[in-house]
Amino acid sequence: MEQQLAFGQSAIAIENSRFMSRVYGWMTGGLCVTGLVAWNVAGDPALVQTIFGNRLLFWALIIAQLGAVAALSFLINKISGAMATVIYILYAALTGLTLSSIFLLYTGSSIAEVFGVTAFGFAGLSGFGLVTKRDLGPVGSFCMMGLFGLIGYAVLSMFLPSLMGAGGSFVFSIVGIIVFAGLTAYDTQRIKAMNIPGSEGTDGARKSAIFGALTLYLDFINLFLSLLRLSGRRR
Repeated sequence: MEQQLAFGQSAIAIENSRFMSRVYGWMTGGLCVTGLVAWNVAGDPALVQTIFGNRLLFWALIIAQLGAVAALSFLINKISGAMATVIYILYAALTGLTLSSIFLLYTGSSIAEVFGVTAFGFAGLSGFGLVTKRDLGPVGSFCMMGLFGLIGYAVLSMFLPSLMGAGGSFVFSIVGIIVFAGLTAYDTQRIKAMNIPGSEGTDGARKSAIFGALTLYLDFINLFLSLLRLSGRRR
């Protein structure tokens, strides 16, 4: 019985490892799509003018991004794995369109340096969430409260731009780094627990991997942007 139990636990651990590999693979794929789109858009002045010179189009892209995230978050159990994949890739591409603005605001070397720091930090934080036995639920709850505070502050600053002055932007970036660093570890632990042993290869497992990839993708992008606002060198 003990041998059977040990074998079962070993098989589950291996399956969890493969599940997380798929999550990281999809997350990396999404980041590559975003980076390629952003780079190509930034290199086309006419396209840049079309996107950022037309407020209606720009906000339409933002709304489309939010819609894609909402679809994957709230409809993940009602759509197919193929549809979830299409929505995820579409979201990554849309993010690349709007994120292309960073190439106009910051130097290329600065963006590369911050991306490297983000990747290194993300790997450590996610790795911690993957292997720790400690329940990171309290960390997640604290960071979620911080996230809502960041969203509220960002919305308010749209009406009161002075809130994003030098001091306000500095504090916003620091809080963002703390929040998304904590969420990276917490979300990794939560995503690992999403895997249902024996479901490997099913449509449900594919959707879980896509949803997990989206979650970590969002953590990575927001951690990157927070670090870029704090230490990026402007043109």
